[in-house]
Amino acid sequence: MIKRIVKYILLVVVVFILTFFCHDYFLLNNEMYLPFSLIKVYLFNAIASACIYIAVEFVAEKLPSQAGYAFLASVFLKIGLFVMLFQGTVFAQEALPMFARISLIIPFFLFIIIEAVSIAKLLNAKTF
Repeated sequence: MIKRIVKYILLVVVVFILTFFCHDYFLLNNEMYLPFSLIKVYLFNAIASACIYIAVEFVAEKLPSQAGYAFLASVFLKIGLFVMLFQGTVFAQEALPMFARISLIIPFFLFIIIEAVSIAKLLNAKTF
């Protein structure tokens, strides 16, 4: 269990570093400036992703049949926390430019895909 958690955290850190710097480099090269902090959005998604995986890992250890529900509930909590924490900076403007909207969506979907694939592997390993 600990080995899987450490591997997942390393994966999240590597993906965070690679995608954040590529994303930031692309925005700066094209002189696109965001009304919010891109690093905070990436950090939130990376930390939330690690927390979700760890929580599902513990639930799968104790109640394997409930791990999928734990994942689903934690994703909804992640979305709710994101809206609550970034409400003032992200949702204050009336209309964000398209590149700013995409800059919010990229880290969310990137980390949700990593979570889903990793948790699917975990749940498949727990059922056999």
